Amino acid sequence: MTAEPTTAHSSRWPVPPQDGYTVDDLFTLPDLPPHTELIDGSLVFVSPQRDFHTTMIDLLVTGLRSTAPPEVKVRREMTVVLDRRNGPEPDVSVVRTEAITGLDVTRYQAADVLLAVEVVSPDSEARDREAKPHKYATAGIPHFWLVEMTGTDQHPVVRVYELDPVTKAYALTGIHHDRLKTGVPFPVDIDISGDALKEL
Repeated sequence: MTAEPTTAHSSRWPVPPQDGYTVDDLFTLPDLPPHTELIDGSLVFVSPQRDFHTTMIDLLVTGLRSTAPPEVKVRREMTVVLDRRNGPEPDVSVVRTEAITGLDVTRYQAADVLLAVEVVSPDSEARDREAKPHKYATAGIPHFWLVEMTGTDQHPVVRVYELDPVTKAYALTGIHHDRLKTGVPFPVDIDISGDALKEL
């Protein structure tokens, strides 16, 4: 006699509407996991992150805030509304100060974002390298950074992109390995070496 398998935990997954979810759904559906994103009308759940991911975000947020002018603020892991069916959550965003109307703000509009940063994770490589940059560019976000861990020494590399207003696509303007130094969206000079990561 064999026993029937039992499940100790049962989940009820939300059933998507025929035309997919909207940004409004993202903020009204109950019990969504933290950091759920909306991409092309589909909910995307985030896997547990590696230490590199969270530490790199901390390093960039600290570095950006140290030189950010008063007219912008640096935020981590906040939803950016690109359109009705897309509400991704960049790992780091630089937003216009006037977009922050209170501590209860849950999202920013793409028009208020000057920089979106994605730190690549194994479960999100295609989204971070292809889908999100295309959507950020289409929405008119002027700057995009892609951060990855390279080599056996687990060294960070930051690729810096700027929006070409003619093609409405990002153009690579620099690849940074030990020091991230750029003049846009404001003067930035951040130590991104492996040693800097280890110090956090």
